[in-house]
Amino acid sequence: MLHDATLVPLDGRLLFLAQSPTAMARQLGGEVLSLAEVGPLRDDVSTDEITPLPILTHYDDALGRYPYTGFRVGDVCPIGTDAVRAGGFTVVVAGKRYGKGSSREHSPAAEKLAGVRLVIAESFERIYRQNADNIGLFTSTDLGLVERIARGEPIALAELVQGRDDLAAAILRSGGLLHFGQRWLRSVAPAAPTAAEPAAPRTLFEKIVARHTLVTPLTGTQPAVGEGAFVRADWRFIHEYYTGMAAHMLQATLGDAVALVEPQSIVVFEDHTSYVEESPAHVRGGIVPNVQRMVQAQRDFAQRHHLRTHRTLTEAEALRDTTHSNVAGISHAMMAEHYALPGQVVVGTDSHTPHSGALGCVAFGVGTTDMANAFVTGAVRLTMPASIRVELQGRLGTGVTAKDVVLHLLALPFIRDGGGLGKVFEFTGSAVAELATDERATLTNMVAELGGLTGIVAPDAETTRFLRERRGVDFTPEPWMHSDPGAAYAQVLEVDCAAIGPMVARPGDPGNGVALSALPERDRVRVDIAYGGSCTAGKREDFDHYHAVLRWAADRGLRVAPGVSLFLQFGTTAVRDYCVQAGYLDAFERVGARLLQPSCGACGNCGPGGSERAEQVTVSAINRNFPGRGGPGQVWLGSPPTVAASAIAGELVSFAELQARYGG
Repeated sequence: MLHDATLVPLDGRLLFLAQSPTAMARQLGGEVLSLAEVGPLRDDVSTDEITPLPILTHYDDALGRYPYTGFRVGDVCPIGTDAVRAGGFTVVVAGKRYGKGSSREHSPAAEKLAGVRLVIAESFERIYRQNADNIGLFTSTDLGLVERIARGEPIALAELVQGRDDLAAAILRSGGLLHFGQRWLRSVAPAAPTAAEPAAPRTLFEKIVARHTLVTPLTGTQPAVGEGAFVRADWRFIHEYYTGMAAHMLQATLGDAVALVEPQSIVVFEDHTSYVEESPAHVRGGIVPNVQRMVQAQRDFAQRHHLRTHRTLTEAEALRDTTHSNVAGISHAMMAEHYALPGQVVVGTDSHTPHSGALGCVAFGVGTTDMANAFVTGAVRLTMPASIRVELQGRLGTGVTAKDVVLHLLALPFIRDGGGLGKVFEFTGSAVAELATDERATLTNMVAELGGLTGIVAPDAETTRFLRERRGVDFTPEPWMHSDPGAAYAQVLEVDCAAIGPMVARPGDPGNGVALSALPERDRVRVDIAYGGSCTAGKREDFDHYHAVLRWAADRGLRVAPGVSLFLQFGTTAVRDYCVQAGYLDAFERVGARLLQPSCGACGNCGPGGSERAEQVTVSAINRNFPGRGGPGQVWLGSPPTVAASAIAGELVSFAELQARYGG
């Protein structure tokens, strides 16, 4: 247990993640530069850049060889394997929204294992910073520390935890969450229900959290915004890129006597690796055997603890499985299809866990240590967030989808400047009322890109329909399942959905949104690959959109444009079966699309649909297009109908534009 007066030695070198390739080369060559000399710092450094997907096959000390190997400046990735260790860097400095993207705890773990003790940035994404806390990696937004550290001045622990909530500070003083949990969370209990509802109006998120708050020695039962708490989760889920690391952590901390709390509420998924042998990144890197060992580590852990598991469905198994009896798919989509219910708390080791918020539950992503601790204590760490109310009014135009709405939101200056970091996004308004649950799930799923903790839609008649028709669950919203009039919001965003047309996001960041109509048709970008799939765009309603475009094209004798490859990947087996029963496969096959079994696939750079060469251009319905995600080429984001239409045209177009070209 560290005390605030403890001096933290930071006597190595500082590594500035700069925008200048020259500044990066000089630092890696051994020169010591000042903040002024390196010039502007890189904003939006993603976890995909800190630890590219192939690195995630490591879950032990080997991670320390690879931090920042995907970090891109201009057209180059200047930081090679072992460069951070060899350079003796102990402090890393960057710009805004550091650690955005995936919830992978491999990123701060790789930094710490390479010798980094402190990361300083103007702002941090929530999951990254919480993951760093959990393993004892210090983070700070105080750029004033840079000059002092450069002079060789040790910094007191009190300064490194200054401004953090009491729980985060206590976890850092304990050396990480697992040590903290073993000391303080060995015996936790639900907070006693109050006799009457509080007088102050509350959001639906606050009501659900209040029903799940746990009593611990260091946290209160009614946390204010910014305060730490622990909650009980109705469901905890994990997938193969995290389970091996979680098992390794638990073994290292607790030895062989690991007992899981309420294992019946834990679900294990294989959803990232079914097509790994067709992933250019994995094959080229020679790491397919690593992936196979990682998958086996998960299977061993699940078998040892008798956990409910959904295993991957390969092409060969799909051919044999004529009865479609195997239930498989992307973890967070599966949670909405099979497990999550309104009013529940769902946590998973994936940043897109908020997917299930479309059902009116609190669903958020956590890192590996958070999940490992939750496995053995039953307690899930939460820093109480503020809420943003997103009022979506008006009616969406023909061919305009929830994905277009999210790309519009991502391009707003408020969001691009980090206004949504760590917040709850509550979606409401007349446009939301008309959306089916699948489309609502696109909104809540992509809260990960908006920078928020989670997204939520209050349950209503559409929720009742979805649960009855999809899952056979008889549900009626309870009287408390709504936000109260007068509930407090940090911000209210009002959006006229009737004014939104088909959107795309330029390569590099989901926030690079632009209306497709703003791109002159004579200068439209040629595409080599079109990919429709992922948790965001592999649902039933997404396939309704793909089919509407491709049936129209097939009926006119059109096919995928020469030189273009179109991939359509089902999000779950239920989506696949729906498409079979609806007769969609005929049109897909007639235009020349390749159909892929349920998996994360190209979205995570782990299957067909990713690029192999830097000059290739992809239009994709996935949720994020950070550098290196989806391969070395350029990735444009678009909605399902835009992806399908662009595959036929061979360039970026909307469905309406495609129809105009070929006579409606």
